Amino acid sequence: MKSTNCIILMALMLLSASCIRKEPLNAECDIISASLPGDVLNREPIITNDKVTFIVKNGTDIAALAPTFELTPGAVINPPSGTMLDFRTPQTYVVTSEDRQWQKSYTVEVQMNNAINLTYDFENVRVVNGKSILSPYSYDVFYEMSQSGHETLTWASGNAGFALTGLGSTPSTFPTFQTDGGVTGKCAAMITKSTGAFGSMANKPMAAGSLFIGKFDVTNAMARPLEATMFGTPFYNVPRTLKGFYKYTPGPVYYQADGGKLVPVEGKTDKFNIYAVFFEAVTGMEMLNGTNALDPDNPNVIAVAEIPDADRVAAADWKAFSIPFVFRPGKTVDAEKLQNGAYSITIVFSSSTDGDFFSGAIDSQLLIDQVSLECYSAQ
Repeated sequence: MKSTNCIILMALMLLSASCIRKEPLNAECDIISASLPGDVLNREPIITNDKVTFIVKNGTDIAALAPTFELTPGAVINPPSGTMLDFRTPQTYVVTSEDRQWQKSYTVEVQMNNAINLTYDFENVRVVNGKSILSPYSYDVFYEMSQSGHETLTWASGNAGFALTGLGSTPSTFPTFQTDGGVTGKCAAMITKSTGAFGSMANKPMAAGSLFIGKFDVTNAMARPLEATMFGTPFYNVPRTLKGFYKYTPGPVYYQADGGKLVPVEGKTDKFNIYAVFFEAVTGMEMLNGTNALDPDNPNVIAVAEIPDADRVAAADWKAFSIPFVFRPGKTVDAEKLQNGAYSITIVFSSSTDGDFFSGAIDSQLLIDQVSLECYSAQ
């Protein structure tokens, strides 16, 4: 009897062992976080899909920096984390997944003082390629160049979040993309789109086209979408006026989101939004987001430029806008803080002003071109 029981036990152990398989190796190859040794950072590094930007304090020797990176589990990076490099020009790092089947290239750059320009023509894009569960896709990322030929600013959008729906394939099928027919050359296009079955299940039935200075945190896109849009970049001037040109065509039917459903609202017409916010970046709020950028009680907001509601109407031809920055009551600019990079600015465009709440009109289209910031002269 004991012999029989032993045989049965051994058979069960062998059967159990035959069912155990090793976990598959990780196929992700992302930079999760980045840092620099010493007290040289002015802000937290900005990490996007293919770029890392370190913003350092004045006087930092950027010719000899050794950044370190946290990667997705099992991934490796080349050059290795902690390698000393000259960041007077951007450096390229390649991250390889744990299963060694996938790679992603990151441009890593260091900014000191005010590197961004004050005019934006939307002539430059690079295409991000990816693959969802359903199919491969590609979308546009806008960037600006200095007169010396260096990239000075990368615009953010919600395209990476829309990629989760599986509905985007080529750049023009995403909510934000470059198109012809600008005031001169090309321009930025933003279209409000349905997010399909995926969005309905997630109670996010539409996505407005958007473009903004900051970054989009795709890890928050589903759980905390208002916090996924993170606004701001260091700014060393005091802004006076936001100018540019737009065209706008509202979609035919305005919908109010009701969970994952879209309920038509009779008699309501969709509107776009254009605004800019100048604010003080402080510990715990180095960037603004969709919950606080326009909050009248946000103590860190210094001045806001927002297009008047009466001007958010259809415009078939290019229409100029000139929006003054209005300083919040009691707010002034500290010259020392300004010089040390304590202030930031963002500019935000959206094809549906209620898009943050997944309401608006499908096919509302906003075109933007020849945008500029006018600033007060240095005292």
